[in-house]
Amino acid sequence: MLWNAKNGRISMNGGTMPYVSFGSGPKKLVILPGLSDGLATVAGKALLLAKPYAPYFRDFTVYMFSRRDPLPDDHTIRDMAADQAAAIKELGVERASVLGVSEGGMIAQYLAIDHPELVEKLILAVTAPAVNDVILSCVPGWMDMARRKDHKALMIDTAERSYSPAYLKKYRKMYPFLSFVGRPRTYDRFLANAQATLSFDAAADLPKIACPTLILGGEEDRIVGPGASRALADLIPHSTLHLYPGLGHAAYEESKDFNERVFGFLNDAH
Repeated sequence: MLWNAKNGRISMNGGTMPYVSFGSGPKKLVILPGLSDGLATVAGKALLLAKPYAPYFRDFTVYMFSRRDPLPDDHTIRDMAADQAAAIKELGVERASVLGVSEGGMIAQYLAIDHPELVEKLILAVTAPAVNDVILSCVPGWMDMARRKDHKALMIDTAERSYSPAYLKKYRKMYPFLSFVGRPRTYDRFLANAQATLSFDAAADLPKIACPTLILGGEEDRIVGPGASRALADLIPHSTLHLYPGLGHAAYEESKDFNERVFGFLNDAH
């Protein structure tokens, strides 16, 4: 009963927003995934996505959201944050902690800036305060691969930039099969998501964030750069920074203590 896994959709003007929820605790946690959401949404995956959070289901109800579907080509990160605020309110959640990963962290920043009444605590993982040279070194290339529908190249380049050398030794065995794994029917959502990151810049507004904030990054991040986490910590008051040595953009996946660190922060009374 503690798992209480559910799949749902919220109606929005011109579309819907898929989400999953799990857990039965009184505290609320909203999770916003990264750019990979443009390739595959969370729709119908409640049981699959719930497992890592099972130890916390007594204390927390966890919601994981995709972007709206269909996603307009000109939708900005700030527009996505407005969508997210509407979805949270539609579910009757008055206040929640928010964990944003990569592009999801960009959305989470604007959610905390524009809708502070909804955000109790903020966790920003492997994300940036604005588009930077490291982001520009990879995202336009990914967009070109998507336009060519070269799914294998997109998956391999993402993996090579995300994981540590130790992890890649094992993962590279999967490369021959990546043409078929997670291949979307169309890349329109991915391209709209990617385009939004290229105009993102919340830096000037970040000092407005008033809630306690935990910033987690990888010292070897080759997608947003380790300097991005440090810049967030410099700009956001009441923030705490932790960088994982030897890990990159997939630190949230590779680190053994990521969830423990997140939930420790959420359970801290301060």
